[in-house]
Amino acid sequence: MTINKQEFAQIIADDLLEQLDEFYSLQEVWDNEIDRQIHEWYMNAPTVYPKRPYFSPSAANACPRELYYKAKRAPKDEGRRQPHQARWAGIGTRVGDMIQRDILAMERHLEDKAGVSPRFRFERTQKGEPMFEEFAKTNKRINYAGKTFYLYGAPDGIMKYVTDDGEILRVGLEIKTKQTTPARTSEFSMRGPDESHVKQVTCYAEMYNVDYYVILYVNTAHKGWSMTEEDYEKNPDMRAFGIHVTGEMKAGVFDYFVDVLDSIEKGEPMPLDLDKWAFNPYKTVIAQDLTDEELAELERQVRRVENSSLPAFKKRSIREAYNEIITLRESEY
Repeated sequence: MTINKQEFAQIIADDLLEQLDEFYSLQEVWDNEIDRQIHEWYMNAPTVYPKRPYFSPSAANACPRELYYKAKRAPKDEGRRQPHQARWAGIGTRVGDMIQRDILAMERHLEDKAGVSPRFRFERTQKGEPMFEEFAKTNKRINYAGKTFYLYGAPDGIMKYVTDDGEILRVGLEIKTKQTTPARTSEFSMRGPDESHVKQVTCYAEMYNVDYYVILYVNTAHKGWSMTEEDYEKNPDMRAFGIHVTGEMKAGVFDYFVDVLDSIEKGEPMPLDLDKWAFNPYKTVIAQDLTDEELAELERQVRRVENSSLPAFKKRSIREAYNEIITLRESEY
C-alpha cells in the first residue's frame, strides 16, 4: 500500500513517541558523562547575531503590529510580571532541555538497556555538537517576491531517522509544553498541532533543508502517578504530530513576511491583532500610537466577537485585551 508524505510524516512522529516511551519505561539511566559534555558544549557555544531584516520562526504567526514595532526597534514594555508566569515559561524551557538530553542518552543506552536500536539520533555539527539550540543557530537568506530577508533562530533539534528499509532521513524536532490540565493533550482536546507551531516549523524546515518535522507536545499536568492503561490512553502526557512541509506552506508564510516588510518600508503599520495581544512585548507603545479611528475599529471588533458564537474564553480574552489597551492609553495622560 502506498502512503503519501503526510501519512509518512505521522509514522515518523509515532516512531519517536514509541522510542521515548521505551526509554522512559526503563529504570532511570545515569550518565554523568552526558551531563558533563552538555555543560562543556554550552560553555563554548558559538555566538550568532541576526542579520537584518530578519524574522524568527515564531514570528510566522505573530501580530503584524508587533513585528512592525520590533523592526523599528521600539522600546519594549518595562516593569514586573506575575511571578508564576516566569516559572511557567521556565518549565517549558526545561522540558525541552530534558527531551534533548534524553535523546542523547538514548543514543548511548537504549540498545544496551532495552535491546532496541534507536531510530532517532541528533545530527552533529562539524565540531561534534548536537544540532540543536545555540549549536545550530543560523541566518538563512530568503529572496522572495522581490524582497530579501533572513530567517534567524535555532531549532530544538535536527535528527537522523532510520526508516524500516534502513534509509536515513533528516527530521526536525520542535518541543512544546502544555501545563494547564491533563486533558489538554487528550485525543479529544488535541486533534492536531497548533497552527502557529506548524508555521514555525515551516520556517525551520527552510532554514535547515528538511522536509519532515515532528512537533512533540509534553504535558506537565498529570492525571495521577499511577494510571490504568485506559487512563493513559485517554490522557497521554505526550503527543507527537508529523508534518510534511511543502513549498505551498512556505509560500504562505513568506507572503505574510513580505506584507510585513512592505508595511515597515512604507511606515504604515498593519492592523493590530487582538487575539495575539497577550504575549505582545510592545503593548505600551502600540496602545499609545493607535489612532482614534483604529481604536474605534477595535471596539467594533470586540462587539462582533461578543455577539458571535465563539467560546466564552475567546470572548473574554478579546475584551480583556481591548480593556488593557484603554488603560495603557489613559496612562499616557
